[in-house]
Amino acid sequence: MDATAMLTLLLPVTICSRVSFRMRFVHNPCRQPRRLTAAATVTSNNLSSHPLSETPEARQIRIETESALEWGGVCARLADFAATAAGRAACAGGRVPVGRSREESERLIDQTAAAVLLPTPLDFGGVDDVSAVVAAAAAGRTLAVRELCLVGRSIRAVHAVFDQLKRLADEMPDGRYSSLVDILQGCDFLTELVQRIEFCLDSTLSLVLDRASKKLETIRRERKRNIEMLESLLKGTAARIFQAGGIDSPLVTKRRSRMCVGVKASHKHLVPGGIVLSSSGSGATYFVEPRDAVELNNREVKLSGDERAEELAILGFLTSMIADSQLKIRNLMEKVLELDLACARGSYALWINGVKPTFCGSNSSSQSDQCTDYSVYIEGIRHPLLLEQSLMAEESATEASEMPVPLDMSVKKDARIVVISGPNTGGKTATMKTLGLSSLMSKAGMFFPAKGRPKIPWFDQILADIGDHQSLEHSLSTFSGHISRLRKIVEVVSNDSLVLIDEIGSGTDPSEGVALSTSILKYLASKVHLAIVTTHYADLSRLQSIDSRFENAAMEFCLKTLQPTYRILWGSTGNSNALSIAKSIGFDQKVLDRAQEWVEKLLPDKQKERQGFLYDSLLDERNLLESQAEEAASVLSQVEGLYNEIRLEADDLESRVTALRTRETQKVQQELKVVKSEMDTIIKKFEAQLKNSKLEQYNSLLRKAEAATASVVAAHQPNELTFNDDETQSSFVPQIGDRVYVQGLGGGTTATVVEIFGEDESCLVQYGKIKARVKRNKIKLVQRGTNTEPITSSSVKAKGRTSKQRSAAAEAKQSQDENVSFGPVFQTSKNTVDLRGKRVSEASYQLQMAIDACRPYQVLFVVHGMGTGAVKDCAIDILRNHPRVAKFEDESPLNYGCTVAYIQ
Repeated sequence: MDATAMLTLLLPVTICSRVSFRMRFVHNPCRQPRRLTAAATVTSNNLSSHPLSETPEARQIRIETESALEWGGVCARLADFAATAAGRAACAGGRVPVGRSREESERLIDQTAAAVLLPTPLDFGGVDDVSAVVAAAAAGRTLAVRELCLVGRSIRAVHAVFDQLKRLADEMPDGRYSSLVDILQGCDFLTELVQRIEFCLDSTLSLVLDRASKKLETIRRERKRNIEMLESLLKGTAARIFQAGGIDSPLVTKRRSRMCVGVKASHKHLVPGGIVLSSSGSGATYFVEPRDAVELNNREVKLSGDERAEELAILGFLTSMIADSQLKIRNLMEKVLELDLACARGSYALWINGVKPTFCGSNSSSQSDQCTDYSVYIEGIRHPLLLEQSLMAEESATEASEMPVPLDMSVKKDARIVVISGPNTGGKTATMKTLGLSSLMSKAGMFFPAKGRPKIPWFDQILADIGDHQSLEHSLSTFSGHISRLRKIVEVVSNDSLVLIDEIGSGTDPSEGVALSTSILKYLASKVHLAIVTTHYADLSRLQSIDSRFENAAMEFCLKTLQPTYRILWGSTGNSNALSIAKSIGFDQKVLDRAQEWVEKLLPDKQKERQGFLYDSLLDERNLLESQAEEAASVLSQVEGLYNEIRLEADDLESRVTALRTRETQKVQQELKVVKSEMDTIIKKFEAQLKNSKLEQYNSLLRKAEAATASVVAAHQPNELTFNDDETQSSFVPQIGDRVYVQGLGGGTTATVVEIFGEDESCLVQYGKIKARVKRNKIKLVQRGTNTEPITSSSVKAKGRTSKQRSAAAEAKQSQDENVSFGPVFQTSKNTVDLRGKRVSEASYQLQMAIDACRPYQVLFVVHGMGTGAVKDCAIDILRNHPRVAKFEDESPLNYGCTVAYIQ
């Protein structure tokens, strides 16, 4: 199709019934990319975090400051709350929008405040980053169906987000969401482009629809009819070949883009005048195009090419529409990105329980009067990154880290330089970083974790000298690195800047360091809005008395515990407390006394006099430390060798223990299988004999089965018993409830004493259901029972006869029960009801039926299992209240999960 061809689209009635337009886009792989206008190459202001006029040196110092303040960590956490891929990428890359003016920062804060009030999150589903697709269209590449549908779907999804936001705004007429609505208000949602894409393309199947143009519809209709004729012809030919034995089964296929039939090479004559397109790998089968199908195949090839050309024309036209609308699409994507980041800031604020900051000079009526005398007034602020660690530990149910100590910051309006002093690890640097990070977050429209209504200035630049800038590559020492950094700060600083300097003047001679630091701070006092400086030099803290632009602050230090409290005291001067800290960690008192003498001697008027002696002392200390370090290295080497030997032995021991445990486990499992097999054989034999036996033979069979069972159990019991050493076996007096070892009962078998006979020094012991009378010299004590008072049968009978609390009815029932002879207490499949795995109602019904089906004076085994106890409680309740149940025995160590009931 040439450039002047007409393409007629059948568009929906909502646009027009028929639209004709001249092709303005022709696919050409050699086409050069079109030149973008200046407006297309300018990045959106909303994604800029620095002024357009920023110099390379200012940009370098800004990047280094953001790194020192760990701004990237805050952005990375914000990425977790972004809903779009573009939003997450912007946060992960540190491209969070930062206001370049106070008005822009206030607008970002208002957006965050509105996002916090959203009742439900906005639905950004379907919004994809189409910047690369739009760029490809602008460069002249014809987009595929999938890429075109991606653009249309993303634009429609953005429109859906805007509609959702407008509905929320209409429900709340107070204008709380107006700042969010304004982001997408007035945007061109390219309705015509989206409708044309959806009308022409099927996003699900990724194909061009027939209705995209009349010509495409005609071509596909003709091609469909031609294919039907071609397939009908070839199927008839293939059937004839098959009937003639020319092929194992009718075969119609495509070779070299032409439809053909398969035929054996030996039967090629069955297709006279046919054209061989190809053959099988073995050469036994030819793929032949019949003579009658040549014209139809030629027409299929032509129609296929026409269809592809028409599809490319339609795709080219839609691509040209996207290329012409690239600026609007990019603007729309930038706006939805701005909205997504605003919602992410709102979610982040809710997560950290952040509060809305207010810039100095704001006309907000909510600002309290007590803050009017301060340029910085923040109550209870916590370092955001330290707080995030605690919150994430709580969410992951791991050991929660300690919450950061809240800080109160109050800097007076006239103060330009704040000097913070105090001990090491007292929180000076953390305090300074907290203020710098909160200032950067407020510029970006983010809330920070604090109390009340914080007030903070708007700083055009935040410049920091924190950390060691030593560089071997550039031959910079620690002091040189600091001075180089301070030189850059002094060059780019402005009257609205915040400067943060950690340990100013350190790393060089103290007297020169104090002098240089004083000069730099006096210069900055007239050049910056606010500078926060940490130091150990007491001379810098004295500047407050001679210059009103200076203010002091100190980190609190508890002299009782000799530990920092991490709280800041504004207007105070802190001491390093070096000697106190050294004393708290157990330093030699002689060394501390000598140090105190040096403190008294090293007054300002005697410092030069003592410098030489101090240098010699330091050299001696260095030599001593070097010798100690060498000795420690030798000891460390010996310890490492010993550790490696122990570790090898431990690894070998662990492998041996594992192998031994495996062998023992296999042996126990094998013995359990043998025991189970023997027990099953005994029970089956007993049940078989039981069927042919009478009632009076039960006891005889029972004794045989119990004897066999006892022998099996005894054969597999452990052979070693631990006897009670508290009493000598010669003076052992058995008591009811004692666990004893009985000679002749089994190698590792223990029994329980149930009755004591005094006349012949014997007692009655029970093992499971077996009771036996044995002599006292035939038993040994294994474990004492809960009964501490030995009871004889005579005393039991006497107590029974003299008890006045037993009623006559109970005595009658007991005597009746004693005279009744129940069946053998031996579990079989005939006298067992299994309630495990059943619901309570089902178990109750089945137990009732089992009791009713029992013969008089029969023993019933109720298997209820352990489980939650619901089925067991139901079964016990039924047995306790059922009129046919004479008594029941609770589960015992030999039959856990089973209750024995005696049916009358």
